[in-house]
Amino acid sequence: MFELDFTKSEQYTLSIRLSADGFSFYIHHPSHKDERLAIPYQVNTSYSMTANIKEMLASTDLLKQSYQKVNILVETPRFTFIPFDIYEDEQGETIFYHNFNKVNNEIILCNILAKSNTVLLFGMDKHAYQLLNETFPSARFFACTSPLIEYFTIQSKERAYRELYAYIKKEQLEIHAFDKGKLLLTNTFNCKHTGDQVYYILYVWQQLGFNQTKDQLWLVETPTTDKELKTELRKFLRQVSVFPDLDLNLPFDIQTLLICE
Repeated sequence: MFELDFTKSEQYTLSIRLSADGFSFYIHHPSHKDERLAIPYQVNTSYSMTANIKEMLASTDLLKQSYQKVNILVETPRFTFIPFDIYEDEQGETIFYHNFNKVNNEIILCNILAKSNTVLLFGMDKHAYQLLNETFPSARFFACTSPLIEYFTIQSKERAYRELYAYIKKEQLEIHAFDKGKLLLTNTFNCKHTGDQVYYILYVWQQLGFNQTKDQLWLVETPTTDKELKTELRKFLRQVSVFPDLDLNLPFDIQTLLICE
């Protein structure tokens, strides 16, 4: 961990990650990999997201500096994809609410995913968005899933077989499936037990008609990835691998965002 030099803050990139169970922010120098700082922020679960953001901004001196870039990532299951070729801005909200029920005070944002030729629409609390946008006028907003899709698209283009990526975050499992760079499926499942995780992974595998001996399953190594999960999956699938050399102090979606920039 390095000591942030406030006189050089305009050389750094700030990434803020918002999740229901806690916030965190990451500061790094784009050209110097050893210059980075990761700090968690405990939220008050009785507060709204906007109230927690206000308190974080008011109490955290590092967030009052000027930065070269500011990224804001929102962890949310409320997202949907549209092929880029048929996407039109004025129809985004209508399409989004074909897939989700409307909720109060929500704004629909979009990420254009150039590598996968898709558009990801996601919902965010409108007041939280307005507060952050006022504080960081040049900030870019992302769903946490967006950089994952871009990174997995790059990876899968280099493979000879179809691939399924499983990313476990506390009580949630994200599954993304690709065929040589083409996105086939993405979905999230609320589950925290190894048996349930195995079930959903194998269910998606079977539904997509993946080959048990040739196609590849990748597990993203996180602090919540159970060794038992790999053992159980290898009873059914021959090609089960783990992404190596991950920084477990840095969420994988943040890592992939910085890689894909």
